[in-house]
Amino acid sequence: MSKVKVAILGSGNIGTDLMYKILKRPNQMELCLVAGIDADSDGLARARDAGIATSADSIEAVLESGAQIVFDATSARAHKANAPRMAEKNQFAIDLTPAAIGPYVVPPVNGAEHLQQKNVNLISCGAQASIPLIYAASRVMEVEYAELITATASKSVGPGTRANLDEFSETTSMAIKEVGNVKVGRALPVVNPAEPPINMTNSVYLVPTADEVDLAAITASVEQMIKSVQEYVPGYRLTADPVIDHRDTPWGKKPVVVLLNQIEGAGDYLPTYAGNLDIITAAAWRVANAYATGLQA
Repeated sequence: MSKVKVAILGSGNIGTDLMYKILKRPNQMELCLVAGIDADSDGLARARDAGIATSADSIEAVLESGAQIVFDATSARAHKANAPRMAEKNQFAIDLTPAAIGPYVVPPVNGAEHLQQKNVNLISCGAQASIPLIYAASRVMEVEYAELITATASKSVGPGTRANLDEFSETTSMAIKEVGNVKVGRALPVVNPAEPPINMTNSVYLVPTADEVDLAAITASVEQMIKSVQEYVPGYRLTADPVIDHRDTPWGKKPVVVLLNQIEGAGDYLPTYAGNLDIITAAAWRVANAYATGLQA
């Protein structure tokens, strides 16, 4: 049985990291094209060295590639223009930008729910890191408010991501609410210029509706979710056990649940501190592999 052809649109940090993940574990996929806008980009050079067809004709090349799955690793603005054209070609678009045209997808939470769609949105690296934890807590307690503070190394944040920081905050906040199953969500990105570069770190604060919470139940649910994420991101872990910090909140004195997370990347393209890239490209691979497996069934 022939493999499912896939193409990557965007040859920056995210697209290049994703290329290496597909080449390392193609499974049901055949990478037939990496396309960008700069013929001299490092990503296209690396693809050529790996024997993959490349093009600087961007979306035009992707539309004519015969790919059934397209990873869009460009920008929110570009994806909004690309999406209807890929839909016309019946290409399954996996959106790695915060464009939020298709439904939000976080693999261990709702990865199998939207494979019948033609466009799915992976939201942001911060969302892929935090929503599994938020959802794990929300399935054992009602959450009034969830806040994410995500810090990434400056060297792992490319120009496309920097141009999307406003969209990052808005889309991630909405996804925390919708997919994380909480009443209000908020996301705050921090680009950290420290040397040596830090691993991606995420601080999650959850305000429960009730005045009491079952920390043991929350911890068990979160630990179960950590194992699910580690199936495709081995460097995903908590840096401390979940704790309760009693604080004054807009809802009165509450037992705020604090979850601290860190991601060490696989080092497929950028160094291992770039866990922010690793988790979203690994999520993209997982969604694509599930879709390709469904086509082969």
